[in-house]
Amino acid sequence: MASVRRLVIDVLKPHDPTLLEFTERVTETDSVNGVSSSLIELDQEVQNVKITFEGEDMDFEVIQETVEELGGTVHSVDQVACGEYIVEDRRTLQDS
Repeated sequence: MASVRRLVIDVLKPHDPTLLEFTERVTETDSVNGVSSSLIELDQEVQNVKITFEGEDMDFEVIQETVEELGGTVHSVDQVACGEYIVEDRRTLQDS
């Protein structure tokens, strides 16, 4: 099976832990080399967050467990990059 190198997920999380603490904690997940998080939407109870993970051979189930341990829920997997290297999206004729 090809190794997962980039994973972008949509997460619904409580306000506590803060986005900074949440991101620091998910970065500690085995096989994850780096994480970036962006706040997409905020309401009184929860935050909707886009999280991008990069690593050499990441395990989605372990990442999902870490998110859930912090009180979050994975709503969707929005992007996956697998293989020997990450292929960046490029505009094509169909993207007009």
